[in-house]
Amino acid sequence: MKKSMLMLLCVFSITTIMAQKVDFEEYDLNNGLHVVLHQDNSAPVVTTAVMYHVGAKDENPERTGFAHFFEHLLFEGTENIKRGEWFKIVTSNGGKNNANTTDDRTYYYEVFPSNSLELGLWMEAERMLHPVINQIGVDTQNEVVKEEKRLRVDNAPYGSFLAQIKKNLFTKHPYRWATIGSMDHLDASTLEEFQAFNKKFYIPNNAVLVVTGDINIEDTKKMIDKYYSDIPKGTPIKKETFIEDDITETLTGEYHDPNIKIPAIMTAYRTPSMKTRDSRVLDLISTILSDGKSSRLYKKMVDVKKEALQVGAFNVSLEDYGMYVIYGLPLGETTTDTLLKDIDEEIVKLQTELISEKEFQKLKNKFENDFVSSNSNVEGIAHSLANYYMLYGDINLINTEIDIYNSITREEIKAAANKYLKPNQRLVFNYLPKEEEKK
Repeated sequence: MKKSMLMLLCVFSITTIMAQKVDFEEYDLNNGLHVVLHQDNSAPVVTTAVMYHVGAKDENPERTGFAHFFEHLLFEGTENIKRGEWFKIVTSNGGKNNANTTDDRTYYYEVFPSNSLELGLWMEAERMLHPVINQIGVDTQNEVVKEEKRLRVDNAPYGSFLAQIKKNLFTKHPYRWATIGSMDHLDASTLEEFQAFNKKFYIPNNAVLVVTGDINIEDTKKMIDKYYSDIPKGTPIKKETFIEDDITETLTGEYHDPNIKIPAIMTAYRTPSMKTRDSRVLDLISTILSDGKSSRLYKKMVDVKKEALQVGAFNVSLEDYGMYVIYGLPLGETTTDTLLKDIDEEIVKLQTELISEKEFQKLKNKFENDFVSSNSNVEGIAHSLANYYMLYGDINLINTEIDIYNSITREEIKAAANKYLKPNQRLVFNYLPKEEEKK
């Protein structure tokens, strides 16, 4: 009886969590800054976040790496925050902060005790209005970025694999270069170029400010008006559209990485924008193929046949296009050609057979759980609200995107596999040890 009651309570708890809706209020300031507020007084914590619609794709092809560089540079200081004081101010007030950059956007945020809400708002306003961009800051962050590249790319096993795939999969779109960019480009850049990049992109009408957590809506609006309403509107940004030619025959390539001993086989397909329904169907396909030890590729190639050390599939969702990547690392004497053959067999199964009802239900359960987890705290909600507004153009997806996933049918999964995972529409890439040529 106790066991049954416990199970009933668990089911009730999950259902309650699933039913929760994220309420928010949004409005625009006269300078074009979009503001989103979400009140949750369950814990004395607030998140202040700003997302700018600038990423690696907005860079000059001869000056790649600027967006990521600014992720670091805009912590250097402002007219009212001395150089080196940013992180001290945050930690001394019981907070934490970070930033990250993608091909499409740059995101800055702070998490503070709620009594420091005004501090968080002031700091992000300072970053937007009064950044100090001088030579000492540029030189300092140049070394920081170089060290990051050495650690994460140059000296990391398989650290260049995504950059190599992008380079081979795109020929016209700026997605063709790595987010971290070229160190030679950064070295060649002048201070005036960095200042011009800031003036163009880090403006209120190219940003969204999100505040979530233990706030009073009206008081927060007054603070936002105090710190942000006088920030001048920037020149409207005109974004260029890049259209890639269709891939009609298999692309091939290889790269030799001095940091690895085990080769890898990689296949990549150019896919549609993250905003499309098909991109979400491809998310489901990734889970079917490689999410967890019961997934199809893992079970077949790692568990049963013991021919792969590692295998995976993932959908890289981007604003303009996407990339669907499948990879495998051989075990023992297994060749990469054998791995590719087995990967292709699983794709053919998706193209010719409907997944079972049992597997389909398991898939939906996982996505519901992931959706709830991503919005389980005010920090996650802030990121979701910014992302849905800025990149999807539909902020209410924070409440409705799971409905899209739940409405996808088994037939759509089969259709998407046939439409996008064709052997003549992909890149087959051999990622090899430095001293070893492909056999």
